[in-house]
Amino acid sequence: MQRPAQANLQIHLATALVRRDRHILLVASRYPNHPQPLWNLPGGRQMPGEMLCETALRELCEETGLQGTLHELCYVSESYDGATHFTNFTFRVEAAGEPAMPLVEGDHVVDAAWVAADEVERRIAVAVVREPLLAYLRGETSRYAGYPEAGITIEFPD
Repeated sequence: MQRPAQANLQIHLATALVRRDRHILLVASRYPNHPQPLWNLPGGRQMPGEMLCETALRELCEETGLQGTLHELCYVSESYDGATHFTNFTFRVEAAGEPAMPLVEGDHVVDAAWVAADEVERRIAVAVVREPLLAYLRGETSRYAGYPEAGITIEFPD
């Protein structure tokens, strides 16, 4: 396995896996370098001084308007996009109600939906996001996924 020379930047992400019956809560986000929104679990970048579990709950609220209750760490995934090292921590979260859209005018999140679990594979286009989630939903025991190359570049709106 070939590793990047040296990571210039490390980005910690946290996502919330919210399930209701046989549905998963997903959000669609616009990024400057992608023509169509990308679907993902609600989540985002960790802020300085914030614990990752707090990041997951904050992002869930910011992106959907839902208040969540944290339960457990589901899995960790990491990838490299060039010299940028991403580590994502996905937590199981319970939340009641329906997502409210749009929460913030001009925000990168443009939609939220309860997606049938068997549709998640078709909805989430990015393998580093999709594959660890699908493995978890299938009940596979590995709680880690690593990708030496992400296969996608995301320009985060700041």
